[in-house]
This record gives sequence, structure tokens and C-alpha cells, in this order.
Amino acid sequence: MGKIKYIDRSTGKEKIETVPAEGIMKWLYESPIGKAALYVLLKRKLVSALGGWFMNSVFSKKRIKAFITDYNIDMSDYIQTDATQFKHFNDFFYRKINPKKRPVGYGVVAPADGKTLAFQSIEDSTHFFIKGLEFNLTQFLGTAKLAQKYSGGSMLIIRLAPTDYHRFHFPAKGVPSQTSLINGYYYSVSPIALRQSLEIFCANKRTISTLTTEPYGDILISEVGATMVGSILQSYNVNSSVEAGSEKGYFAFGGSTVVLLFEQGKMTFSDDLIQNTKNGLETQVLVGQTIGA
Repeated sequence: MGKIKYIDRSTGKEKIETVPAEGIMKWLYESPIGKAALYVLLKRKLVSALGGWFMNSVFSKKRIKAFITDYNIDMSDYIQTDATQFKHFNDFFYRKINPKKRPVGYGVVAPADGKTLAFQSIEDSTHFFIKGLEFNLTQFLGTAKLAQKYSGGSMLIIRLAPTDYHRFHFPAKGVPSQTSLINGYYYSVSPIALRQSLEIFCANKRTISTLTTEPYGDILISEVGATMVGSILQSYNVNSSVEAGSEKGYFAFGGSTVVLLFEQGKMTFSDDLIQNTKNGLETQVLVGQTIGA
């Protein structure tokens, strides 16, 4: 597999992603022995639970400075800018953004910082990933009734790398439902893993909620866990009106994903997101940026 390329939306230029533990990820998802190890152990809850325990302990605090340096994280984007201010690595991992650094645009906005794929029709996703490995909407949502509601609709996938800001936000103004949990495994959502199959989203632990809006219908929001993601935590008030860009929740340590589903005919994604996806490239977006209308 070659380098993981994406488009930096702020410049329109192509970049190469630095994948944490890239060598290990390739071994796990591309070699027979690695795949066996993944199936037997690493997708299990125990490994992620142990990792979560360590990231919540004071022993993990010493990793923060090195992580900031190794991945060139701009701490001026955040409310707490000094690495010594955090109690442990998870406290740093789900650090809060400075709202001035993420202005909210118009229309539907990005719910997270991350690399995005936009499919005007959910069925288009089969052309991006390995042929024959289709995204099963019924399996992903857990019910045929809900899958029917979003059949023929649009889908946005935002993949958060461990180096990204890990709080997620509402994509529009509306009223959110309660969040339900679908238990599952803890496969990695690294681009190396996802290139093998979008079915990972249908296997991993995930949450489901809907945001009822006037212009965009019921937007389905799903947060997907991954290897080393100990928790998906919600911080919003159920059935209370929220604004576009207001916080919904946050992930504990690890790579993770937010998936948005729109009913058919309710959403038109921005041209650059659609075109980059057709070209086989993700687009780096930031919370609050307009993604469509």
C-alpha cells in the first residue's frame, strides 16, 4: 500500500498523512499473521479497556509533551495551551478548543476536525473502497426500519486521527434525541484499516442519535469507537434545542469516526468534498466549516 494522501481544505493542496504506528497497522491489516492476531486479541474490549485505564492514570502524563512535539500539534488552538496543565493523557486528548479558532459557517457544518469522505448517495461508497465490500446500512444502524428511512440518502464520514481534536459537535441547529449504543468490536479506523473495508463501521462499537432540523430533516449522527477508544461520552442535553457547532460529546484516547446520514433529497454536499472523494482522496476539515446545504 502506498502513502495515505489527502487534501488540505484550507490550501487545496495534496498532503501525505503521518499515520501513528504505521508499520504495526500495515502488519495487522495486510499480513496473514497480523490479521490472525487482530482477530484473536486486538479487536477485543480488554485491550482497549487496559489502554483506557493507562491513559486515565498519572503515569500517562509524561507522554503528553512528546506527543505534541512528535506530531507538531498547535496548542494555541486550545483553551489550555501548556502540557503541564493536564492531569493525564486523556485529559489532554479530549482538550477543549478555543471557539475563536473554529468559527461556525452557514448551512450544515463539520461536526469534528478530521479527514472527510462525502457521498451524495450512500451507494456511491462502494466505488471508494475495495470492490465487493459494500456498506450495509441495515447492519450499521441495527434496524431495517431506520435503514429504510435513510436509504438513497447521503453520507459523510469524518475520520479522527489520534493527533486530532477529539470533541464532536452538532452539524446544524435542531433538537437532538437520546443516544443509543450498539455494542461491537474495537477495530482500528486507521486509513490503512478502512481501505480494506468499510464494514469495520458495521462491526465496531457505535452510538446512534438523530438531530431533528427544519431544513435538513432528521440528521442521523453516529460516533464510532475504535482500538484504544475506551469511551464515547455525550455532553449535551437530550430534547433541548442546540445550535450548529455546539458541543455534543467527546472520545477518550484513540482514533475514531463520526458518521452523518441524511434522508434522500435533504442535503447537497460542498463541491470540493464530493470531487475529492470521487478522486479517491479524503479532505481535511475543521469543526464549524460549511460542508453543504
